[in-house]
Amino acid sequence: MNTKISITAFSSISPLGNNVDAVWEKYLDNEHCFTRQFLDQQETSVAALSEESKQIIAEVRESDIKYKFLDSSVLFALAASRKAVEQARWNSDDVFGINIGSSRGATDLFEKHYKEYIDTGKAQTLASPTTTLGNISSWIAHDLQSVGPEISHSITCSTALHALLNGVAWLKSGMADKFLVGGSEAPLTDFTIAQMRALKIYSRINQEEEPWPNLAFDFDKTQNTMILGEGAAVCCLESGEKENAIAYVTGVGYATEILEHNISISAEATCFQKSMKMALKDVDLETVDAIVMHAPGTIKGDLTELRAIEKVFGSKLPLLTTNKWKIGHTFGSSGILSLELALLMIQHDTFIEVPFGTKQNQTKSIKKVLINAVGFGGNAVSVLIEKP
Repeated sequence: MNTKISITAFSSISPLGNNVDAVWEKYLDNEHCFTRQFLDQQETSVAALSEESKQIIAEVRESDIKYKFLDSSVLFALAASRKAVEQARWNSDDVFGINIGSSRGATDLFEKHYKEYIDTGKAQTLASPTTTLGNISSWIAHDLQSVGPEISHSITCSTALHALLNGVAWLKSGMADKFLVGGSEAPLTDFTIAQMRALKIYSRINQEEEPWPNLAFDFDKTQNTMILGEGAAVCCLESGEKENAIAYVTGVGYATEILEHNISISAEATCFQKSMKMALKDVDLETVDAIVMHAPGTIKGDLTELRAIEKVFGSKLPLLTTNKWKIGHTFGSSGILSLELALLMIQHDTFIEVPFGTKQNQTKSIKKVLINAVGFGGNAVSVLIEKP
């Protein structure tokens, strides 16, 4: 990348909190965010928004009569986007693009509409427009009164970082000067949980009996331990070096596996090797201080990514971490929440490690962090950011 891309604002709402100070405090406490809810006909570990954050979402829903019928995934994104644009000091005269994606989309609303159809034989008038994938970015554009391009997409669990890729491409092409990018997910529903259990990847660990129900970053585990979380996060991107930049995007990479089956990924995650090498082109590998791994808590998912990192970096590995042991897998928004962790580690010059992982010692300042994300089918993205 010849031109640096500035990240001028970041906002999130997740199990970690709804403001940057609360999120950082949660990262420092070494405790997971999982609670138990009755989903898919049984008690289930999930990472849900706090009551304070749920109140913020309720206020967003009440802020416009048209928002009453929107899915939580849209409302999460609205809450995060309002705050990010305010932080970036964008105003109504600014032309900026929007690309907010989601893996599952309007899960809760879709399930409710479909149940009503099965029960009554009729669909509600707003069933289609409120469950289409594109309605996240469309409602954000309405809410912010933006006039730039608005894009929605789903590339499974790498959706949010693909949104960032799109934003970078638009900015570097000169077709836009500013872009709002991110992801949102509200997957804590019966059918969504049931689908993950059908894949045999959902955690069966009882969090009331064991301290860590999600063993993301445990490379010796003998069972899959993925847990779902909810939330949204967005960041404001601007072309060039800006005085208010909180970090620069200095490398991006992407790749796709050759599919053997619907959720395949090779033993050494070839897609990650390619995406990381692309993002790190012309970069001295020893200057990369940390990697925020995708590491969903599954046996193959965690281990194959580690093997890919070892292939790329050799014996001199950067510090490695993930946040899914703490907040679970938030599907389409997971990559942007990993970016949040990377930004915070750079800002505070403090490495956040996994409490049950092998001890790693921070021996230098954290200035460059690589973030990985991958979705079903091996759609990998790697993003390199660095301190201004």
